[in-house]
Amino acid sequence: MNRIGDIDGKNILLLQGPMGSFFKRLDDHFRAEGASTFKIGLNAGDQFFSNRDNFIPYRGDVKDWKQFVSRFVIEHKIDKLFVFGDCRIYQRIAIGAAEEADIEVFVFEEGYFRPDYITLERFGVNDYSHISREKKFYEALELETLPDPSTLPTYSSPTWMVMSAIIYYLLSNLFLFRYPHYQHHRDFSSIKEAFFGIRNLIRKYYYRVKERHHLSLITGAFSKTYFFVPLQTYNDFQILQHSDYLSIEKFIIEVLESFAKKAPDDTHLVFKHHPVDRGRKDYADFIYHQAELLHIEKRVLLFHDVHLPTCIKNARGTVTISSTVGLSSLYHQIPTITLGNAIYDIEGLTCKDCSLDDFWLDSKPPDKALFERFRRYLIQTTQLNGSFYGSCPAFENM
Repeated sequence: MNRIGDIDGKNILLLQGPMGSFFKRLDDHFRAEGASTFKIGLNAGDQFFSNRDNFIPYRGDVKDWKQFVSRFVIEHKIDKLFVFGDCRIYQRIAIGAAEEADIEVFVFEEGYFRPDYITLERFGVNDYSHISREKKFYEALELETLPDPSTLPTYSSPTWMVMSAIIYYLLSNLFLFRYPHYQHHRDFSSIKEAFFGIRNLIRKYYYRVKERHHLSLITGAFSKTYFFVPLQTYNDFQILQHSDYLSIEKFIIEVLESFAKKAPDDTHLVFKHHPVDRGRKDYADFIYHQAELLHIEKRVLLFHDVHLPTCIKNARGTVTISSTVGLSSLYHQIPTITLGNAIYDIEGLTCKDCSLDDFWLDSKPPDKALFERFRRYLIQTTQLNGSFYGSCPAFENM
């Protein structure tokens, strides 16, 4: 379990959290434990999902944010800062200001292990994480000191998540005049978000019907003959900040070209679309066109909604940039290569230092004992049993 230290009598600052009420619940928890809390909001959505008595709106320009937050943490003698994500512009600046003032920084993110975990790390997450990536570190750990964690169900609600997003975008757009300088990290149009949401729902049921026979294909004729490529979202900071790729398309082209050149002729390549991008992007035409140019169109498939664990367990190997799907692949003892900066890209786990061209021909499964040590350590030190859109049993043990 991730420990944040004593909070009784401490001054805690919460910045923008995930869309919805999670940071409000966290605020209530901290106050019940004796902390004094402050919440700085950047738009009307933040304001709606916050307690009224400690909410401070920031309506200034981004260029003035550093001065504002630096002064705030000093004047209010802040001891700990909590943020969601560490790559957005306001979060990065606030983290820098906190570090300059020697204030502890804690970062929430989606769980490394899902669905019943969320991530909470000091300093940063993903490639900013301070978690060791040295094989020897994990080899030296005694399993007896890392008990297999017991996990309670969190009953995460997709409906709650969707409704939170609708409310957040709608209010933020309706009252944009109150926060005229706010800069969102993505397109912030509520009309576009509504369109993407409706298209997402339509495509979900469309592909459920269209792909109903594909599950038997990958568990039957294709089993252990294909390499699995789970696509990440097009605007994932893991791609934009923590990899050398400027787009998912660049990654797709690299994988297809290498596969066409080096992979055995009797193997296939299976891409799986990220469900969050279902309403925003569709790489099908792009992937099949590139495959046709490389004369491998009969060896390439793209799925949208086929069961993910089944895709992983029947794969010959997994190719990813830095997706947490890679952790599931390692869990199922599938050879895995990462082309970005993943926290689990460790010698003995992934095919670290192996080129993509070589991976098709000489891929090795992860060391099972090493992965178990890594998994337990990662859960014990970075994961909280909880959900942003469900219950959070870990609140009582933070």
